[in-house]
Amino acid sequence: MSHNVLVVDDEPKLCDLLASALSQNGIQVFTAGNGLHALTVLEREEIDLVISDWRMPGMDGPQLLAEIKQRFPQLPVIVMTAYSTVKNAVQSMRNGAYDYISKPFDIDELDITVHKALQFRDILRDNQRLRAELDEHQQIESLVGESPAFRRVLQAVDSVRESSATILLTGESGTGKEMVARAIHKHGNRADKPFVAVNCAAIPEGLLESEMFGHKKGAFTGAVSDRVGRFQQADKGTLFLDEVGDMPLALQAKILRALQERVIEPVGDPRERKVDVRVIAATNKDLLDAVARKEFREDLYYRLNVFPIPLPALRERAEDIPSLARHFAHVLGATAGKRITGFSPEALLAMANYTWPGNIRELQNCVERATIVASTPTIEESDLPAYLFGARQSSSSTLSILSEGPGIPKDLDAALAEVEKAYILAALQETNGVQAAAAQLIGISERSFWYRLKKLEIHVDKIVR
Repeated sequence: MSHNVLVVDDEPKLCDLLASALSQNGIQVFTAGNGLHALTVLEREEIDLVISDWRMPGMDGPQLLAEIKQRFPQLPVIVMTAYSTVKNAVQSMRNGAYDYISKPFDIDELDITVHKALQFRDILRDNQRLRAELDEHQQIESLVGESPAFRRVLQAVDSVRESSATILLTGESGTGKEMVARAIHKHGNRADKPFVAVNCAAIPEGLLESEMFGHKKGAFTGAVSDRVGRFQQADKGTLFLDEVGDMPLALQAKILRALQERVIEPVGDPRERKVDVRVIAATNKDLLDAVARKEFREDLYYRLNVFPIPLPALRERAEDIPSLARHFAHVLGATAGKRITGFSPEALLAMANYTWPGNIRELQNCVERATIVASTPTIEESDLPAYLFGARQSSSSTLSILSEGPGIPKDLDAALAEVEKAYILAALQETNGVQAAAAQLIGISERSFWYRLKKLEIHVDKIVR
Protein backbone atom coordinates (compact mmCIF):
# COMPACT_ATOMS: atom_id res chain seq x y z
CA MET A 1 0.00 0.00 0.00
CA SER A 2 1.37 3.43 -0.94
CA HIS A 3 1.38 6.16 1.68
CA ASN A 4 1.46 9.96 1.69
CA VAL A 5 3.64 11.71 4.27
CA LEU A 6 3.68 15.43 4.99
CA VAL A 7 6.99 16.93 6.21
CA VAL A 8 6.71 20.31 7.93
CA ASP A 9 9.89 22.32 8.52
CA ASP A 10 11.04 25.87 7.85
CA GLU A 11 14.38 24.58 6.52
CA PRO A 12 13.93 23.66 2.81
CA LYS A 13 17.12 21.56 2.74
CA LEU A 14 15.85 19.36 5.57
CA CYS A 15 12.52 18.90 3.79
CA ASP A 16 14.38 17.84 0.64
CA LEU A 17 16.56 15.41 2.64
CA LEU A 18 13.57 13.74 4.26
CA ALA A 19 11.69 13.60 0.96
CA SER A 20 14.66 11.88 -0.68
CA ALA A 21 15.06 9.37 2.16
CA LEU A 22 11.37 8.48 2.46
CA SER A 23 10.65 8.30 -1.28
CA GLN A 24 13.10 5.40 -1.55
CA ASN A 25 10.56 3.32 0.39
CA GLY A 26 7.76 4.11 -2.06
CA ILE A 27 6.35 6.95 0.04
CA GLN A 28 5.02 10.08 -1.63
CA VAL A 29 6.23 13.11 0.30
CA PHE A 30 4.54 16.50 0.55
CA THR A 31 6.30 19.42 2.20
CA ALA A 32 5.24 22.60 3.99
CA GLY A 33 7.36 25.43 5.35
CA ASN A 34 5.10 26.30 8.29
CA GLY A 35 2.06 25.18 10.23
CA LEU A 36 -0.52 27.19 8.28
CA HIS A 37 0.77 25.84 4.98
CA ALA A 38 0.63 22.33 6.46
CA LEU A 39 -3.07 22.70 7.32
CA THR A 40 -3.77 23.80 3.75
CA VAL A 41 -2.05 20.65 2.44
CA LEU A 42 -4.02 18.48 4.89
CA GLU A 43 -7.31 19.95 3.66
CA ARG A 44 -6.35 19.21 0.05
CA GLU A 45 -4.49 15.89 0.17
CA GLU A 46 -5.08 12.48 1.76
CA ILE A 47 -2.17 12.38 4.20
CA ASP A 48 -1.26 9.28 6.25
CA LEU A 49 1.43 10.73 8.51
CA VAL A 50 2.80 14.15 9.50
CA ILE A 51 6.43 14.72 10.48
CA SER A 52 6.70 18.19 12.00
CA ASP A 53 9.49 20.34 13.39
CA TRP A 54 9.10 21.49 17.00
CA ARG A 55 10.17 25.11 16.58
CA MET A 56 8.93 27.09 13.59
CA PRO A 57 8.00 30.75 13.03
CA GLY A 58 4.30 31.55 13.23
CA MET A 59 2.46 28.37 14.08
CA ASP A 60 5.00 26.13 15.80
CA GLY A 61 5.01 22.35 16.22
CA PRO A 62 2.90 22.17 19.41
CA GLN A 63 0.27 24.49 17.91
CA LEU A 64 0.16 22.48 14.68
CA LEU A 65 -0.14 19.25 16.68
CA ALA A 66 -3.11 20.68 18.57
CA GLU A 67 -4.84 21.72 15.32
CA ILE A 68 -4.25 18.30 13.74
CA LYS A 69 -5.62 16.47 16.78
CA GLN A 70 -8.74 18.63 16.61
CA ARG A 71 -9.34 18.42 12.86
CA PHE A 72 -7.84 15.01 12.02
CA PRO A 73 -7.89 13.06 15.30
CA GLN A 74 -6.74 9.74 13.77
CA LEU A 75 -3.78 11.18 11.87
CA PRO A 76 -0.45 10.23 13.54
CA VAL A 77 2.16 12.95 14.06
CA ILE A 78 5.89 12.49 14.61
CA VAL A 79 7.59 15.51 16.19
CA MET A 80 11.26 16.25 15.46
CA THR A 81 13.36 18.70 17.40
CA ALA A 82 16.93 19.83 17.68
CA TYR A 83 16.21 20.76 21.28
CA SER A 84 15.84 17.20 22.46
CA THR A 85 14.90 17.24 26.08
CA VAL A 86 12.82 14.83 28.07
CA LYS A 87 10.40 17.68 28.78
CA ASN A 88 9.71 18.38 25.10
CA ALA A 89 9.37 14.70 24.24
CA VAL A 90 7.01 13.95 27.11
CA GLN A 91 4.93 17.05 26.39
CA SER A 92 4.51 16.16 22.70
CA MET A 93 3.43 12.61 23.59
CA ARG A 94 0.94 13.91 26.15
CA ASN A 95 -0.51 16.26 23.54
CA GLY A 96 -1.16 13.37 21.16
CA ALA A 97 2.02 12.88 19.13
CA TYR A 98 2.60 9.32 18.00
CA ASP A 99 6.37 9.55 18.57
CA TYR A 100 9.35 11.92 18.34
CA ILE A 101 12.81 11.93 16.76
CA SER A 102 15.84 14.07 17.51
CA LYS A 103 17.87 16.25 15.19
CA PRO A 104 20.33 15.30 13.84
CA PHE A 105 18.52 12.01 13.24
CA ASP A 106 19.67 8.60 12.11
CA ILE A 107 18.06 7.52 8.80
CA ASP A 108 17.58 3.93 9.98
CA GLU A 109 15.90 5.15 13.17
CA LEU A 110 13.70 7.45 11.08
CA ASP A 111 12.68 4.56 8.78
CA ILE A 112 11.69 2.37 11.73
CA THR A 113 9.65 5.12 13.40
CA VAL A 114 7.89 6.08 10.17
CA HIS A 115 7.15 2.43 9.35
CA LYS A 116 5.53 1.85 12.76
CA ALA A 117 3.50 5.05 12.50
CA LEU A 118 2.17 4.09 9.05
CA GLN A 119 1.28 0.60 10.31
CA PHE A 120 -0.63 2.28 13.13
CA ARG A 121 -2.45 4.46 10.59
CA ASP A 122 -3.37 1.42 8.47
CA ILE A 123 -4.78 -0.38 11.50
CA LEU A 124 -6.93 2.64 12.41
CA ARG A 125 -8.19 2.91 8.83
CA ASP A 126 -9.01 -0.83 8.65
CA ASN A 127 -10.87 -0.66 11.96
CA GLN A 128 -12.85 2.35 10.76
CA ARG A 129 -13.72 0.58 7.50
CA LEU A 130 -14.78 -2.63 9.26
CA ARG A 131 -16.86 -0.67 11.76
CA ALA A 132 -18.60 1.18 8.92
CA GLU A 133 -19.28 -2.10 7.11
CA LEU A 134 -20.69 -3.59 10.31
CA ASP A 135 -22.90 -0.56 10.91
CA GLU A 136 -24.17 -0.71 7.33
CA HIS A 137 -24.79 -4.45 7.62
CA GLN A 138 -26.79 -3.91 10.79
CA GLN A 139 -28.77 -1.12 9.16
CA ILE A 140 -29.59 -3.23 6.11
CA GLU A 141 -30.58 -6.18 8.26
CA SER A 142 -32.82 -3.85 10.28
CA LEU A 143 -35.28 -3.84 7.37
CA VAL A 144 -37.29 -6.40 9.27
CA GLY A 145 -41.00 -7.01 8.89
CA GLU A 146 -43.69 -9.11 7.26
CA SER A 147 -46.68 -6.81 7.57
CA PRO A 148 -48.55 -5.93 4.35
CA ALA A 149 -47.63 -2.24 4.81
CA PHE A 150 -43.92 -3.03 5.03
CA ARG A 151 -43.99 -5.60 2.23
CA ARG A 152 -45.17 -2.80 -0.05
CA VAL A 153 -42.06 -0.84 0.89
CA LEU A 154 -39.81 -3.82 0.15
CA GLN A 155 -41.50 -4.33 -3.22
CA ALA A 156 -40.92 -0.66 -4.08
CA VAL A 157 -37.25 -0.95 -3.06
CA ASP A 158 -36.82 -3.99 -5.26
CA SER A 159 -38.47 -2.22 -8.19
CA VAL A 160 -36.28 0.90 -8.10
CA ARG A 161 -32.91 -0.32 -6.81
CA GLU A 162 -31.40 -0.72 -10.32
CA SER A 163 -32.78 2.60 -11.53
CA SER A 164 -31.14 6.01 -11.49
CA ALA A 165 -34.49 7.74 -10.98
CA THR A 166 -34.79 10.25 -8.14
CA ILE A 167 -36.57 8.76 -5.14
CA LEU A 168 -38.58 10.55 -2.46
CA LEU A 169 -39.00 8.77 0.88
CA THR A 170 -41.78 10.20 3.02
CA GLY A 171 -43.01 9.35 6.48
CA GLU A 172 -42.86 10.37 10.10
CA SER A 173 -39.57 10.83 11.94
CA GLY A 174 -37.99 7.55 12.95
CA THR A 175 -39.63 5.35 10.31
CA GLY A 176 -36.27 4.26 8.89
CA LYS A 177 -35.90 6.46 5.83
CA GLU A 178 -32.09 6.39 5.87
CA MET A 179 -32.07 2.61 6.33
CA VAL A 180 -34.30 2.24 3.28
CA ALA A 181 -32.05 4.63 1.30
CA ARG A 182 -28.99 2.57 2.22
CA ALA A 183 -30.79 -0.64 1.24
CA ILE A 184 -31.61 0.81 -2.19
CA HIS A 185 -27.96 1.78 -2.66
CA LYS A 186 -26.54 -1.46 -1.24
CA HIS A 187 -28.64 -3.72 -3.46
CA GLY A 188 -28.49 -1.61 -6.62
CA ASN A 189 -26.04 -1.17 -9.47
CA ARG A 190 -24.16 1.60 -7.60
CA ALA A 191 -23.33 -0.51 -4.54
CA ASP A 192 -19.56 -0.29 -5.11
CA LYS A 193 -19.70 3.52 -5.33
CA PRO A 194 -20.06 6.10 -2.52
CA PHE A 195 -23.19 6.57 -0.43
CA VAL A 196 -23.12 10.16 0.85
CA ALA A 197 -25.72 11.38 3.36
CA VAL A 198 -26.53 15.04 4.05
CA ASN A 199 -28.91 16.22 6.77
CA CYS A 200 -30.27 19.43 5.30
CA ALA A 201 -31.67 20.50 8.68
CA ALA A 202 -28.40 20.05 10.59
CA ILE A 203 -26.15 22.30 8.49
CA PRO A 204 -26.30 26.11 8.98
CA GLU A 205 -27.99 27.84 6.06
CA GLY A 206 -24.89 29.87 5.25
CA LEU A 207 -22.76 26.74 4.84
CA LEU A 208 -25.25 24.49 3.06
CA GLU A 209 -24.39 25.61 -0.49
CA SER A 210 -20.67 25.04 0.14
CA GLU A 211 -21.46 21.67 1.71
CA MET A 212 -23.48 20.58 -1.32
CA PHE A 213 -21.39 21.98 -4.17
CA GLY A 214 -17.96 22.69 -2.65
CA HIS A 215 -16.01 25.92 -2.86
CA LYS A 216 -12.83 27.46 -4.16
CA LYS A 217 -10.11 28.76 -1.90
CA GLY A 218 -10.84 32.36 -0.95
CA ALA A 219 -14.52 32.20 -1.97
CA PHE A 220 -15.49 33.47 1.49
CA THR A 221 -13.96 34.11 4.89
CA GLY A 222 -12.59 30.85 6.24
CA ALA A 223 -12.25 29.14 2.84
CA VAL A 224 -8.51 28.48 3.25
CA SER A 225 -8.45 25.74 0.61
CA ASP A 226 -10.57 24.15 -2.11
CA ARG A 227 -13.35 21.89 -0.87
CA VAL A 228 -15.14 19.11 -2.72
CA GLY A 229 -18.91 19.19 -2.15
CA ARG A 230 -21.26 16.31 -1.43
CA PHE A 231 -22.46 16.06 -5.04
CA GLN A 232 -18.91 15.40 -6.24
CA GLN A 233 -18.20 13.08 -3.32
CA ALA A 234 -21.19 10.99 -4.39
CA ASP A 235 -20.24 10.93 -8.08
CA LYS A 236 -21.28 7.61 -9.68
CA GLY A 237 -22.96 6.72 -6.38
CA THR A 238 -25.93 7.82 -4.28
CA LEU A 239 -26.59 11.18 -2.59
CA PHE A 240 -29.08 10.98 0.28
CA LEU A 241 -30.71 14.34 1.08
CA ASP A 242 -32.35 13.88 4.47
CA GLU A 243 -34.86 16.43 5.84
CA VAL A 244 -35.07 17.97 2.37
CA GLY A 245 -38.19 19.88 3.42
CA ASP A 246 -35.99 22.08 5.62
CA MET A 247 -33.80 23.22 2.73
CA PRO A 248 -33.71 27.03 2.34
CA LEU A 249 -35.57 28.41 -0.68
CA ALA A 250 -32.42 30.13 -1.97
CA LEU A 251 -30.66 26.77 -2.30
CA GLN A 252 -33.63 24.91 -3.79
CA ALA A 253 -33.18 26.53 -7.22
CA LYS A 254 -29.54 25.37 -7.37
CA ILE A 255 -30.47 21.85 -6.28
CA LEU A 256 -33.14 21.81 -8.99
CA ARG A 257 -30.58 22.77 -11.63
CA ALA A 258 -28.17 20.10 -10.40
CA LEU A 259 -30.91 17.47 -10.72
CA GLN A 260 -32.05 18.67 -14.15
CA GLU A 261 -28.71 19.38 -15.79
CA ARG A 262 -26.47 17.02 -13.76
CA VAL A 263 -23.95 19.83 -13.35
CA ILE A 264 -22.81 21.77 -10.28
CA GLU A 265 -20.95 25.02 -9.75
CA PRO A 266 -18.73 25.30 -6.62
CA VAL A 267 -18.97 28.52 -4.64
CA GLY A 268 -16.51 31.03 -6.04
CA ASP A 269 -15.78 28.97 -9.18
CA PRO A 270 -17.66 29.75 -12.41
CA ARG A 271 -16.59 26.49 -14.02
CA GLU A 272 -19.28 23.81 -14.17
CA ARG A 273 -18.61 20.22 -13.19
CA LYS A 274 -20.62 17.26 -14.42
CA VAL A 275 -21.86 14.80 -11.82
CA ASP A 276 -23.54 11.41 -12.10
CA VAL A 277 -25.49 10.79 -8.91
CA ARG A 278 -28.68 8.99 -8.00
CA VAL A 279 -30.51 11.25 -5.52
CA ILE A 280 -32.68 9.87 -2.75
CA ALA A 281 -34.50 12.57 -0.78
CA ALA A 282 -36.38 12.12 2.47
CA THR A 283 -38.73 14.25 4.51
CA ASN A 284 -41.21 13.99 7.36
CA LYS A 285 -43.07 17.05 6.08
CA ASP A 286 -46.01 17.35 3.72
CA LEU A 287 -44.16 18.92 0.79
CA LEU A 288 -47.35 19.70 -1.13
CA ASP A 289 -48.55 21.67 1.87
CA ALA A 290 -45.17 23.43 1.96
CA VAL A 291 -45.57 24.22 -1.75
CA ALA A 292 -48.97 25.76 -1.06
CA ARG A 293 -47.42 27.91 1.68
CA LYS A 294 -44.63 29.02 -0.72
CA GLU A 295 -42.02 27.35 1.52
CA PHE A 296 -40.96 24.76 -1.07
CA ARG A 297 -40.56 25.09 -4.81
CA GLU A 298 -43.22 23.27 -6.81
CA ASP A 299 -40.84 22.40 -9.65
CA LEU A 300 -38.33 20.91 -7.21
CA TYR A 301 -41.07 18.87 -5.57
CA TYR A 302 -42.01 17.24 -8.86
CA ARG A 303 -38.35 16.70 -9.72
CA LEU A 304 -37.85 14.86 -6.41
CA ASN A 305 -41.13 12.99 -6.50
CA VAL A 306 -40.27 10.82 -9.53
CA PHE A 307 -40.52 7.59 -7.53
CA PRO A 308 -42.23 8.17 -4.17
CA ILE A 309 -42.00 5.56 -1.41
CA PRO A 310 -44.16 6.34 1.64
CA LEU A 311 -42.95 4.62 4.80
CA PRO A 312 -45.62 3.47 7.26
CA ALA A 313 -45.56 4.55 10.88
CA LEU A 314 -44.82 1.73 13.32
CA ARG A 315 -48.41 1.83 14.62
CA GLU A 316 -49.52 1.00 11.06
CA ARG A 317 -47.37 -2.15 11.08
CA ALA A 318 -47.81 -3.18 14.71
CA GLU A 319 -47.49 -6.87 13.81
CA ASP A 320 -43.81 -6.19 13.04
CA ILE A 321 -43.04 -4.95 16.57
CA PRO A 322 -42.09 -8.40 18.02
CA SER A 323 -39.69 -9.25 15.18
CA LEU A 324 -38.14 -5.78 15.22
CA ALA A 325 -37.73 -5.87 19.00
CA ARG A 326 -36.07 -9.30 18.86
CA HIS A 327 -33.73 -8.12 16.12
CA PHE A 328 -32.67 -5.04 18.07
CA ALA A 329 -32.26 -7.08 21.26
CA HIS A 330 -30.00 -9.54 19.46
CA VAL A 331 -27.79 -6.85 17.91
CA LEU A 332 -27.70 -4.49 20.90
CA GLY A 333 -27.29 -7.33 23.39
CA ALA A 334 -24.21 -8.55 21.54
CA THR A 335 -22.82 -5.00 21.55
CA ALA A 336 -23.38 -4.75 25.31
CA GLY A 337 -21.84 -8.19 25.90
CA LYS A 338 -25.19 -9.76 26.85
CA ARG A 339 -27.05 -12.70 25.40
CA ILE A 340 -30.70 -11.72 25.06
CA THR A 341 -32.92 -14.60 23.98
CA GLY A 342 -36.22 -12.75 23.76
CA PHE A 343 -39.06 -11.01 25.57
CA SER A 344 -41.63 -12.18 28.06
CA PRO A 345 -45.25 -12.26 26.83
CA GLU A 346 -46.05 -9.36 29.19
CA ALA A 347 -43.24 -7.25 27.72
CA LEU A 348 -44.38 -7.96 24.16
CA LEU A 349 -47.95 -7.09 25.10
CA ALA A 350 -46.84 -3.80 26.66
CA MET A 351 -44.93 -2.87 23.50
CA ALA A 352 -47.87 -3.91 21.30
CA ASN A 353 -50.23 -1.64 23.27
CA TYR A 354 -47.98 1.39 22.92
CA THR A 355 -48.45 3.83 20.02
CA TRP A 356 -44.74 4.52 19.28
CA PRO A 357 -44.89 8.16 18.13
CA GLY A 358 -41.11 8.01 17.67
CA ASN A 359 -41.52 4.92 15.45
CA ILE A 360 -38.65 2.48 14.83
CA ARG A 361 -36.02 4.82 16.28
CA GLU A 362 -37.96 5.02 19.52
CA LEU A 363 -38.40 1.23 19.58
CA GLN A 364 -34.65 0.76 19.12
CA ASN A 365 -33.91 3.21 21.95
CA CYS A 366 -36.43 1.43 24.16
CA VAL A 367 -34.92 -2.00 23.48
CA GLU A 368 -31.39 -0.67 24.02
CA ARG A 369 -32.36 0.63 27.47
CA ALA A 370 -34.14 -2.62 28.32
CA THR A 371 -31.10 -4.62 27.20
CA ILE A 372 -28.86 -2.63 29.52
CA VAL A 373 -31.03 -3.03 32.63
CA ALA A 374 -32.16 -6.62 32.00
CA SER A 375 -30.79 -9.05 34.60
CA THR A 376 -31.86 -12.20 32.72
CA PRO A 377 -31.62 -13.34 29.07
CA THR A 378 -35.35 -12.60 28.78
CA ILE A 379 -36.43 -8.96 28.80
CA GLU A 380 -39.31 -8.55 31.25
CA GLU A 381 -42.04 -5.94 31.43
CA SER A 382 -40.22 -4.33 34.38
CA ASP A 383 -37.17 -3.76 32.15
CA LEU A 384 -39.12 -1.47 29.84
CA PRO A 385 -39.07 2.31 30.42
CA ALA A 386 -41.90 3.67 32.54
CA TYR A 387 -43.04 6.19 29.93
CA LEU A 388 -44.47 3.38 27.80
CA PHE A 389 -47.10 2.70 30.42
CA GLY A 390 -47.76 6.36 31.23
CA ALA A 391 -48.45 7.17 27.58
CA ARG A 392 -50.62 4.10 27.25
CA GLN A 393 -52.75 5.15 30.21
CA SER A 394 -52.98 8.71 28.88
CA SER A 395 -54.10 7.34 25.53
CA SER A 396 -56.79 5.29 27.22
CA SER A 397 -58.04 8.28 29.20
CA THR A 398 -58.17 10.36 26.04
CA LEU A 399 -60.13 7.66 24.25
CA SER A 400 -62.62 7.79 27.08
CA ILE A 401 -62.86 11.55 26.57
CA LEU A 402 -63.51 10.99 22.89
CA SER A 403 -66.23 8.47 23.67
CA GLU A 404 -68.14 10.80 25.98
CA GLY A 405 -71.24 12.35 24.52
CA PRO A 406 -72.61 11.89 21.02
CA GLY A 407 -69.97 11.55 18.31
CA ILE A 408 -66.45 12.91 18.24
CA PRO A 409 -65.74 16.18 20.10
CA LYS A 410 -65.26 19.25 18.03
CA ASP A 411 -61.87 20.05 19.56
CA LEU A 412 -60.08 16.90 18.37
CA ASP A 413 -56.76 18.74 18.09
CA ALA A 414 -56.92 19.59 21.79
CA ALA A 415 -57.56 15.95 22.68
CA LEU A 416 -54.60 14.80 20.60
CA ALA A 417 -52.42 17.52 22.11
CA GLU A 418 -53.33 16.15 25.55
CA VAL A 419 -51.99 12.74 24.55
CA GLU A 420 -48.78 14.26 23.19
CA LYS A 421 -48.30 16.40 26.29
CA ALA A 422 -48.78 13.46 28.65
CA TYR A 423 -46.32 11.43 26.60
CA ILE A 424 -43.63 14.15 26.73
CA LEU A 425 -44.21 14.69 30.47
CA ALA A 426 -43.71 10.97 31.08
CA ALA A 427 -40.41 11.04 29.15
CA LEU A 428 -39.24 14.09 31.13
CA GLN A 429 -40.10 12.38 34.39
CA GLU A 430 -38.14 9.32 33.28
CA THR A 431 -35.05 11.45 32.54
CA ASN A 432 -35.38 13.77 35.57
CA GLY A 433 -36.13 16.73 33.32
CA VAL A 434 -33.07 16.41 31.08
CA GLN A 435 -34.46 17.55 27.72
CA ALA A 436 -31.76 16.08 25.47
CA ALA A 437 -32.12 12.70 27.18
CA ALA A 438 -35.92 12.84 26.91
CA ALA A 439 -35.69 13.62 23.18
CA GLN A 440 -33.34 10.67 22.69
CA LEU A 441 -35.61 8.43 24.74
CA ILE A 442 -38.57 9.32 22.54
CA GLY A 443 -36.53 9.04 19.34
CA ILE A 444 -36.88 12.56 17.96
CA SER A 445 -34.38 15.38 17.44
CA GLU A 446 -33.72 17.89 20.18
CA ARG A 447 -35.00 20.66 17.93
CA SER A 448 -38.33 18.84 17.42
CA PHE A 449 -38.53 18.18 21.15
CA TRP A 450 -37.96 21.85 22.03
CA TYR A 451 -40.56 22.88 19.45
CA ARG A 452 -43.12 20.59 21.12
CA LEU A 453 -42.27 21.98 24.57
CA LYS A 454 -42.98 25.48 23.33
CA LYS A 455 -46.12 24.50 21.41
CA LEU A 456 -47.60 22.59 24.36
CA GLU A 457 -46.45 25.21 26.91
CA ILE A 458 -44.52 22.66 28.96
CA HIS A 459 -42.26 24.26 31.59
CA VAL A 460 -39.51 21.81 32.41
CA ASP A 461 -38.42 23.65 35.58
CA LYS A 462 -41.80 22.86 37.12
CA ILE A 463 -41.60 19.12 36.42
CA VAL A 464 -38.53 18.09 38.43
CA ARG A 465 -37.53 20.07 41.51
